[in-house]
Amino acid sequence: MSIYVGNLSYEVTEPDLKEVFTEYGAVNRVYIPVDRETGRTRGFGFVEMDTEPEEDAAIAALNGAEWMGRDMKVNKARPRENDNRNSGGERRGNGNYSRR
Repeated sequence: MSIYVGNLSYEVTEPDLKEVFTEYGAVNRVYIPVDRETGRTRGFGFVEMDTEPEEDAAIAALNGAEWMGRDMKVNKARPRENDNRNSGGERRGNGNYSRR
């Protein structure tokens, strides 16, 4: 399972986030998505920890906590939903796509 961490400062790096969560247990992975066009972080990230009790402790302690001038939103990450935005369309000769 992984933890969703929202409302992050755009200055936060993966090592920064790992350091904060390490206080609650072993961190296996940290991922902060970056906007493709601007190269800037998107203001949220994901943290994977060793055990569920460690995740629960981190969520309880950090949800709503102020860090780097922002109140973090920390909770269990939900599985990504497949909304099929890019499927089902037809390619037209002029390069435009239509949605059904």
